[in-house]
Amino acid sequence: MADSRFFTFSGSKTLAEIITITETEVYGTLPTDITYNSCYSDVATLEGATGEQVAVLHNRKYLPSLDTTKAGIILVEPQFADRCPKTSVVLACQSPYRAYAQLSNAFYPEHDSFETGTLSTSPIHPSASIGPDCQIEHGVIIGEHAEIGTGCFIGANTVIGKGVKIGDHCRIAANVTITHAYIGNRVILHTGVRVGQAGFGFHMDKKGHVSVPQLGRVMIQDFVDVGANTTIDRGSGDDTIIGAGTRIDNLVMIGHNVQIGRGCVIVALVGISGSTTVGDYTAIGGQAGLAGHLNIGKGVQIAAQSGIMRDIEDGMIVGGSPALPAKQWHRQTVALQKLANQKGAL
Repeated sequence: MADSRFFTFSGSKTLAEIITITETEVYGTLPTDITYNSCYSDVATLEGATGEQVAVLHNRKYLPSLDTTKAGIILVEPQFADRCPKTSVVLACQSPYRAYAQLSNAFYPEHDSFETGTLSTSPIHPSASIGPDCQIEHGVIIGEHAEIGTGCFIGANTVIGKGVKIGDHCRIAANVTITHAYIGNRVILHTGVRVGQAGFGFHMDKKGHVSVPQLGRVMIQDFVDVGANTTIDRGSGDDTIIGAGTRIDNLVMIGHNVQIGRGCVIVALVGISGSTTVGDYTAIGGQAGLAGHLNIGKGVQIAAQSGIMRDIEDGMIVGGSPALPAKQWHRQTVALQKLANQKGAL
């Protein structure tokens, strides 16, 4: 279930209600002991769902998860319905991600709230907890039930949303916004950093765009340094995670559900699309772009301006767009230069 510090749950739904909300129908027969009055408590991923939760298959890459999921209900296209476990209720439709979005909105109708919880006359909510030896500059807003550790510095005009937890000895510069996040110890967020905003999640078809509630969090571990005007979206279901000791430069975009390992170095203007995993001690050069749902191994080196469209194994050095192993990329560059220099080449 989504973290109650940040999201308000509207209550369980019966199977009959879910069918109405999602505009779907049961594929085949209901499992034993399941009726249209059976209740379901939440949405979840295929990998993490329990028998009381609803999951969706919206990307072929996750087809293997159908073999092991314990989801009580699965939203799926008809062509994949027979692959679902017999213990799950299968709701088949042509647009399962749209159906999932509609159901998530029903479970969490206030998921897009921007309130900080500061409904008192003070910019620091009375329920907020601030540790000793903190320095808080002019114009800071700290929301309801937020927690700030010992010895932190919070710069002018920074906004910390309700429920946010910040560890000890952190330095948060001016004009930072933090929502839906847990931040470790000795973390540095430079000017203009945005943490915890909704990720770019929606379903698009001829009926129009439907926003998919972003119900995860951002988890920033100890000793992370985040550069100015970098944005870190909260997860859509799973959390967005920044591993301990990672250094992130200015103007980096990190999408929802991204998981970055320990000790990584990410240079300015990098964009990492949703649900991509980056292994420990990987270095990503400036202006590189990573597609979504990829697995980047440990100790990888990615050259500047590379376009990453496939998984990368541990320890590889890659460059170019689409990215290739470094030696192959250099040979290709030399060959193109020779071709261009040939007599009569344009």
